[in-house]
Amino acid sequence: MAANYWESTQRKHWQFTKDELAAIRQRLDDEDPGLVQMFPLPPLRHLNIYFNQQINRLGKRLGVRQQAMATTQVYLKRFYTRTAIRQTNPYLVITTALYLACKMEECPQHIRLLTQEARSLWPSDLHGHDAGRVGECEFSLISEMRSQLIVHQPYRSLLALQDEFGLAQDETSLAWTVINDHYMTDLPLLHPPHVIALTAVLLALVLRPSSNSAGGSGSSGNSNANAGAAAAAAAAGAGGVAMAASALAQAQAQAQAQAHAKAAAMVAAGGGGGSQGSSQQQQASFFQGGSQGEGTAATEPKKATDPRLAKVQRFAAWLADSNIDIEAMVDCTQELISFYECHEQYNDKHTREQISRFIKARNLDK
Repeated sequence: MAANYWESTQRKHWQFTKDELAAIRQRLDDEDPGLVQMFPLPPLRHLNIYFNQQINRLGKRLGVRQQAMATTQVYLKRFYTRTAIRQTNPYLVITTALYLACKMEECPQHIRLLTQEARSLWPSDLHGHDAGRVGECEFSLISEMRSQLIVHQPYRSLLALQDEFGLAQDETSLAWTVINDHYMTDLPLLHPPHVIALTAVLLALVLRPSSNSAGGSGSSGNSNANAGAAAAAAAAGAGGVAMAASALAQAQAQAQAQAHAKAAAMVAAGGGGGSQGSSQQQQASFFQGGSQGEGTAATEPKKATDPRLAKVQRFAAWLADSNIDIEAMVDCTQELISFYECHEQYNDKHTREQISRFIKARNLDK
């Protein structure tokens, strides 16, 4: 077991690039193209939303903690990088992943109770399954994940950082909701948990609704039900998105200025720090909408009178002084905003029917 993310199997074996993830999924589709053609599935994001909802429905029935439900979603994503969705009964996999996650997160559920609740929740798709099938599927899950079951979550980083950035309760609750929502994207397989947590903090600062709409009870279980509220906040917050882009551009500009100053000091002192400054030259397309012309203004921002803007500037200054990968934060921000836009096109009935179709046609419900 690695108590440290940097030494963990999560970082060494379960962090991919977008290209690697796309290649893995394409390889799974290529194994049986006839099956892919016969049973088309909704877009992956819609599947992720649907699976997230089912995990939360089952978890709520059993009183499962949010951390265990988050681990369930990571297990599901890992398993489906090794096995094609159409080869499985997703409801059985969800049930088993939740059972395994509860054991790993030290809030175990009895296998018979879990199976009974799952069968009552999805009677037409799980009617032939009993506790023995869940036990068999558990071995399959553990095998496909190569017994690498420790999952580092962004929640701990968020709680550690809330005092650092002076987050109010509603900001912490919104950041928590954004972290919950990120499990409906590929981000858990793409970026470290601390980067996700920092992105959630930034979005909470810039997308916070002006009035207290959903009472801030979201710190634990059911805040995935608030995905629609977060989506609405994101959709309404075009100015907030611009503010997020500006904050990240400012942080990157300050980091570059500091790197150049350090390199110049080394050269002046007779050191050979030549190429060090060039390593800071990654330019994210996210910035190019408005911050490129700001150049020097980004390194010395005007003092903010608006408290929210002051927090965002403080956050950007902290980022500039840290070693956080700002490019990764840009990618996370883009992915989450894109997800919230996609959420509006999600059709629950259509997704459920397409899943049930291949389950019944392939007798995976028996």
